[in-house]
Amino acid sequence: MTSINERLKRVDDAYRNGGLAVIAALAAHGVDTVFGIPGTHNLEFYRHLETFGIRAITPRHEQGAGYGADGYWLLSGKPGVVITTSGPGLTNVITAAATAYAESRPMLILSPGVPNGLERADVGLLHETKATAEAIDNLLVGSKRTRTAEGAAAAVSEAFARFASERPGPIHIEVPLDVLEGPWHGTAEVPRTVTPIQPAPAVVAEAAEALTAAQRPLIIAGGGARRMAGPLTALAEKLDAPLVTTANGKGAVDESHPLSLGASVRFPSVQKESQNADVLLVIGSELADSDLWGGRIGARGVNSWDHLGCPPEQPENQPTQTVIRCDIDPDQLHKNLPGNILVHSDSREFVDALSRELGEQPGRSGAERTADLNREWRSEFPDGAGVWTTRAITAAGGPGTVIAGDSSQVTYDGAVHALQAHSEDQLLYMPGFATLGYGIPAAIGAKLADPNRPVVVHVGDGAAMFSIQEVMTAVELGLGIPMVIVDNGGYAEIEAQMQQRHIDPFAVHLARPNFAALGTAFGGKGVELDATDPDCSDQLERAVAEALGADVPTLIHVRI
Repeated sequence: MTSINERLKRVDDAYRNGGLAVIAALAAHGVDTVFGIPGTHNLEFYRHLETFGIRAITPRHEQGAGYGADGYWLLSGKPGVVITTSGPGLTNVITAAATAYAESRPMLILSPGVPNGLERADVGLLHETKATAEAIDNLLVGSKRTRTAEGAAAAVSEAFARFASERPGPIHIEVPLDVLEGPWHGTAEVPRTVTPIQPAPAVVAEAAEALTAAQRPLIIAGGGARRMAGPLTALAEKLDAPLVTTANGKGAVDESHPLSLGASVRFPSVQKESQNADVLLVIGSELADSDLWGGRIGARGVNSWDHLGCPPEQPENQPTQTVIRCDIDPDQLHKNLPGNILVHSDSREFVDALSRELGEQPGRSGAERTADLNREWRSEFPDGAGVWTTRAITAAGGPGTVIAGDSSQVTYDGAVHALQAHSEDQLLYMPGFATLGYGIPAAIGAKLADPNRPVVVHVGDGAAMFSIQEVMTAVELGLGIPMVIVDNGGYAEIEAQMQQRHIDPFAVHLARPNFAALGTAFGGKGVELDATDPDCSDQLERAVAEALGADVPTLIHVRI
């Protein structure tokens, strides 16, 4: 803080304004990178970034800024920050922000707004909107319109405190133009002390008692179990219990571990095991249909599509099951699977407390159960283009490779399951909101967060076209990111759904560019591969390996 306030003293009095208050608050919270596009109304934010050593990343679309900020958080652990201008700049980022909301990921969005007193005035100001903050408040964790520079800086501190103490999600702060450009002579906002939510000791003891008595426990870890691999692994080992994750929890425990089932909750064999478990421990997950694919977790589980508040009756032949649910959001504790032992707590605090409470545990042959289940679900796994392309990518990049996916078949039928993740940051994906256009900008954010990690884009041709302009951003930044675009001729998944509904497919066969040539046109590199070539997998591995050593992105066009 001393350094930040010293930098504040060096700012000319003529420029000590609301923008300075906000940027100083970002610096006080450790922000070193922001994503966004400068515009007429947000320049007083941008004026002060260099003062605090904060780099500005300029994508070619604000949606790319939001996805880039998300990828940055997934690799760095620091909440992504986006600065937009008013009006269309802000509305352009809403899809990315809504994605962060659906996936429970922290993101801070800053934008200017109409001056105080002109709310809903409709006087024809540039970029004027009716009531942006009110509209966005209904889509995100929250949107706050501040009235003073001090209030704007305090709102930044409040947002970071909420990221650390609640179910994370995107927060928007609107700073009126008269506040942004008006005078401020304060000191930098001090970060607030946050104490993680602790589990009730009696509930921890009840959970430990149930697990100690269990003969066939199963652990399910979601996105709320990220960044606690050591304690979570130790708990699984102590219980000698298989552990399965959702897509957002992928890599929460090293997937090469003998108790890991990977991100396989969608497969019937794993869902059946969850229904036969006598104790089911669910940590940080809503157990949503976006992971379960029409299935159910647990003996009393329901599916998002068909439950109307009344879970189906438990079949007579189903064993009695105790469900332990832990979540930082109490509203999650009964979602899609009613819990018996409800733990409102920070996930890591609960796992640590539970491990301390557990005494000697009986042997449960967990590794053998896990091995059998891994064989079963892999036999149910579709072996398509997403599988062999994922394997070629990881062979080239090594065990720490980060894959940026999208709502593409090569991701949800490929990388989610074919990638063996050793940490929770190896798959950049958004299964809940399932938008297109995420992969390329998310990879840029990830590479900026950790330049030494191999980061590879792995998307379909339809998804690539949603954000292809961000290749230019990667070229400008000198990022050697291989971008593998698997081309099946359009929206093949939707075509299959049309056929299932007896609709003659139309509007799904799309014209595509020559992606390899497009990569070169952007100033990067391009490679074209034909999947019908028997050597295509080896060619892809070589192309990815070479692209990882380049100083510009390489578009690798795989025609299937």
